[in-house]
Amino acid sequence: MNTPVRSSWGKVEFYTSYFLMFVLASVIGTRLCFASVWVLPTVDLVFNAVALVLVVASFWIARKRRSWRLWIIAFAAATQLVPMVLRYPATLFPLLGGLIPVIIMVWALFSLSRKGPNGPRVRGS
Repeated sequence: MNTPVRSSWGKVEFYTSYFLMFVLASVIGTRLCFASVWVLPTVDLVFNAVALVLVVASFWIARKRRSWRLWIIAFAAATQLVPMVLRYPATLFPLLGGLIPVIIMVWALFSLSRKGPNGPRVRGS
């Protein structure tokens, strides 16, 4: 049985994307559960239902394709953020402030992914 050996970076990306899909599924599911308590516009209801189905199905559909997982995560996140910003434009400012740590994290992950498998060699040690 030849199974490909995953690099440590591949494991980090794999588990991170699955954790993010689990969090998105729980947020979207909670929002849909509260749709009976608070009025949810029909467009949001439809997009949230589609996003929840995609996120739950992606645990099986996109288990081997990283690009599919990333596109599903992006779509699910957009279904939560875009309607909120369109209805209440003032929420854009806290979102932009929250984007700063996300950019730092993406930069750090990108830097780690560019690092060789053995890491940098230190001379004189």
